[in-house]
Amino acid sequence: MIRRSDPASLIDGAALRRTILVGTPLQMLTATLGHFSGFLATHEIGFLFACMMISATVGYLYARDVATGYVRGAYGGAIAGGVCGLVGIAVCVPLGDMSLNVLILRSLICVFTGAVGGIYGQLAADWR
Repeated sequence: MIRRSDPASLIDGAALRRTILVGTPLQMLTATLGHFSGFLATHEIGFLFACMMISATVGYLYARDVATGYVRGAYGGAIAGGVCGLVGIAVCVPLGDMSLNVLILRSLICVFTGAVGGIYGQLAADWR
């Protein structure tokens, strides 16, 4: 018989809260600077890259802090990166910088990069 673990047991809540508290203001700052500075608005790929890097870094920090395996690191990193990406990029919708469809797509990209960051965070934790 295959035993399935509870998804809640895969996540360290305290580490997840800490990484979300680090990443969300950074994502919101990036979105706000992109709206008011004009640089990121004219270089949309740079804005997407900045959001991806923040999500990957948050996933990396989560997995390195928890250090309980690659699956747990990727899972928690995906959640942390996705939450930070969704909340941070959602600032752009009321500002008129992007539509809801683009918000969903970019949030999913942040989930993916958070998971990749989680894998690399666990790799770094293994090297410690």
